[in-house]
Amino acid sequence: MAMAQSGRGALRLRLLLSALKSGPHVPLAWPAAAFGTSVTSTKVAVNGVHLHYQRTGEGEHAVLLLPGMLGSGETDFGPQIKNLNKKLFTVVAWDPRGYGHSRPPDRDFPGDFFERDAKDAVDLMKTLKFKKVSLLGWSDGGITALIAAAKYPSYIHKMVIWGANAYVTEEDEMIYQGIRDVSKWSEKTKKPLETLYGYDYLAKTCEKWVDGIKQFKHLPDGNICRHLLPLVQCPTLIVHGEKDPLVPRFHADFIHQHVRGSRLHLMPEGKHNLHLRFANEFNKLVEDFLQ
Repeated sequence: MAMAQSGRGALRLRLLLSALKSGPHVPLAWPAAAFGTSVTSTKVAVNGVHLHYQRTGEGEHAVLLLPGMLGSGETDFGPQIKNLNKKLFTVVAWDPRGYGHSRPPDRDFPGDFFERDAKDAVDLMKTLKFKKVSLLGWSDGGITALIAAAKYPSYIHKMVIWGANAYVTEEDEMIYQGIRDVSKWSEKTKKPLETLYGYDYLAKTCEKWVDGIKQFKHLPDGNICRHLLPLVQCPTLIVHGEKDPLVPRFHADFIHQHVRGSRLHLMPEGKHNLHLRFANEFNKLVEDFLQ
């Protein structure tokens, strides 16, 4: 028995080392015996670009995780990819074009970049042959999810969003300006993104994002997607961290008021990354809502 356990341990170590040497762009699959269930990582052609995604689970209910500004599946959703119920859900975490490993192209921010991301996200899941999906959208990914749910209502089953906003105010603009210079970010926030992108691409893309999001401030009512909220038909859960320094509470309230039948759940100690800081509580909340 001891020899058998030792042999399995050696096999797992070899599998892990092999995966790490493969690099991020090579499709990876870890056996269920080693990690509880397999996680695959690969790219597929969608709308003229090659979109990278991770996939795990074997459930009938497909769930797409949509990351925030500069984010990717691996940087933004570790606890969800690892711990969401693999029997109930098939979880897909994507990298929007220009983010994560969905490069080239470099990320850009035309006036319709959220609509473009929404179409890419839906078309990715259709390319993967999912008949209907639920959306978990964080921050910018929450905005993308709202637009996808409004524009493709028959395809979206349920939706959970947090850290999102439907319009831009002067207060928001000041917050954005405060994160423009990545050299002023905390090392904890900056390090995983710098590892993913390199400092120059990270710094350049963050500046481009600030300029891209500020362009909505010049539209009537600072509109990003407020006109689309009444078109959302799917059951929607809005989660808000009451200590979120990036997205004030009034944004969650506005979305709640304008998405019919939506639920608002407040986390008193939650900040912008509440799904990471309070991962177990968040995951249970999501699983209960999606079932």
